[in-house]
Amino acid sequence: MKLHPAKLLLLQILVAVVALAIWQVGATVPIGGDYLLPEFFFSKPWDVLSRVVQLFVSGTIWKHLWITLTETVLAFVIGSAGGVVIGFWFARKPVVAAVFDPYVKMFNALPRVVLAPIFMLWLGLGIWSKVALGVTLVFFIVFFNVYQGVKEVSPVVLANARMMGMSERQLFRNVYWPSAMSWMFSSLHTAVGFALVGAVVGEYLGSSAGLGYLIHQAEGVFDVTGVFAGMFILAAFVLVIDWFVTRVERRLLVWRPQAASEEN
Repeated sequence: MKLHPAKLLLLQILVAVVALAIWQVGATVPIGGDYLLPEFFFSKPWDVLSRVVQLFVSGTIWKHLWITLTETVLAFVIGSAGGVVIGFWFARKPVVAAVFDPYVKMFNALPRVVLAPIFMLWLGLGIWSKVALGVTLVFFIVFFNVYQGVKEVSPVVLANARMMGMSERQLFRNVYWPSAMSWMFSSLHTAVGFALVGAVVGEYLGSSAGLGYLIHQAEGVFDVTGVFAGMFILAAFVLVIDWFVTRVERRLLVWRPQAASEEN
């Protein structure tokens, strides 16, 4: 059963309110002489909200937000484009896929945090080292989904299309691409978060600006309120970008029939 959008939004807000209430009680009401969520380690919801408002009102956050946004968008676009192109190529060229299969698995298994200092050494402390780190996270997510989406094309549909005399270009446009698109967009929702993770981790490890830099600076002086404020801004940032991806997905996948569970 599908919930009405207004009811769904209300339930989502309720979850957030309950979580904040638990946080507030745990940080302000002692239980057995001790606080469940000591303020020194967890701060308080109102203090965090006040810090977020202060960052926006003072204008301090805008420069850092813009830098992180730039790094995230570049990593997302470059990584997604590379994943789509290489995923299609490997799916359509089984020999090529077989040859490069162990190398793809090897690079995908590398811890990205280990690559961050290498990218900084190669590309410096500017935005491109963060973009490179984000690309390595986004690429494999999109690549594997597009590859699987093309491989999942129905043999019956493919055979019928070829019997109708479709060229390779027509097959790509009318068969392979629609099949891969659903897989691709499901991966893009995850890729958005990982693009941001790559940017923030890179800023955290070495940068002079960005949300990761702000969080790192707050941690350095034990400013827990500043750390949580940065985390909340990051969370809202991801939700906005994910909303944008969802809107694009709905426009491009308007042809896709609704599942039975969505219709009831």
